[in-house]
Amino acid sequence: MELALLVILIALAWFWLDSMSKRERAILLGRELASRFNLQLLVETVACNKLWLARNSRGKVHFLRTYEFDVSASRVDRLSCQLTLLGDQLGTWHIPPYEQPD
Repeated sequence: MELALLVILIALAWFWLDSMSKRERAILLGRELASRFNLQLLVETVACNKLWLARNSRGKVHFLRTYEFDVSASRVDRLSCQLTLLGDQLGTWHIPPYEQPD
């Protein structure tokens, strides 16, 4: 019983640490994507909203995480964006069209 509990606690700790490192990766990638379009990433808004298992191109199973975040063109407006991570790799991303402020 104690061994099973210990294994569960270790697995939960690993998952939590892995999730925090993937969030940091999502922030870095979100910041890079935002800068490509002259936008500012609003870091506080980065959150994982979907999590499931998927295989990469080599057939290895990883967590597929979808992160939603906001960016701003003028610090007044907000655009809702999204990116997916398969393991550490950027999968898909979406930044909606917007008008550049003058």
